[in-house]
Amino acid sequence: MQKQFTFIGILLCLLLIVTACANDQSTDQSSDNTETETEEEVELTISAAASLNDAMDEIQAIYQEEHPEVDLKFNFGSSGSLQQQISQGAPADLFFSAAEDKFDILVSNGDIAEEDGKALLGNELVMIVPEEEEAVTDFADLATSEAESIAIGTPESVPAGEYAKESLENMDLWEEIEPKIVYAKDVRQVLSYVETKNVDAGMVYKTDALISDEVNIVSTAASDTHAPITYPVGILKDSEHYEAAEDFYNFLQSDTALKVFEEYGFTTD
Repeated sequence: MQKQFTFIGILLCLLLIVTACANDQSTDQSSDNTETETEEEVELTISAAASLNDAMDEIQAIYQEEHPEVDLKFNFGSSGSLQQQISQGAPADLFFSAAEDKFDILVSNGDIAEEDGKALLGNELVMIVPEEEEAVTDFADLATSEAESIAIGTPESVPAGEYAKESLENMDLWEEIEPKIVYAKDVRQVLSYVETKNVDAGMVYKTDALISDEVNIVSTAASDTHAPITYPVGILKDSEHYEAAEDFYNFLQSDTALKVFEEYGFTTD
C-alpha cells in the first residue's frame, strides 16, 4: 500500500514539473510575440522637395541603420506638385517643402497640425552656367545676346522658379528676358538643362549647384530680392504610422541630421 502512495506521489511531482515547464514556455512565446510586434516593419512615405534628394539619401542611410524596422520611401518633386498630390488624397506620412506657402496650404486645410510642423532649413538662390562657359557672369548679362535661353522652374508649382521670377522682377530684368525663359518641372530639371548645355544659364538653389561638377555658380541673388527661402517639414494627420513618423520628424531636427544638411549647403538655425 505504501509503495502505491509513493508511486502516486512521484506522478504528481512529475505532473507539476511538466505544467510549470509548459507555463514557462507559454510566457516565453508571449514575450517573443510582443517583441515581434514591437519590431514589426513600418513603411513611411516622405514627400520632399527635389532639392532635398541628395541630403535625404544620406540621412535615410543613417536612420535606417539605427531603425532597420522602418522602411523610408521618398517621393521627390516640386513642392507645389507634392502639395497638390497630398491635398487630393495621395498617401504621405511627412511633407518636407521648399516653400512655406505650399506647406501652409496643408496646415490651413487641416492636413498638418501647427504643432506638428517646423521651419527647419534655409537656402540661397544662385545663377549657374555650364562649366567653362564664361560669356554670362552676372544677372545683367541675361538681358544681352550672350544669353539666348534661361531655365527656371515653373513659378506656379516650383518654389525655386517662384523665387527666381520674383528676384528677376525686383532686378528689373523679368520683362526683358521673359521671352528667353525655359520652364522646368522642378529645380533638378533646371540643373540638367544647364549641365547638358540646352540653355545658357539657369537659376537654382545653391545646394543643387554644389552637387554638380558640370556647372559653375556665377552669381547669387541678393536676399532682399526675393522672399526668404525656408524649408518647413511636418507630419500628416492621416499618417497610419504617426508614432514612427514623429520619430523620424524628430530625427530630422537632431544634430546628426542637421550636420548632413549643412554639408550639402543648407542653412540651419
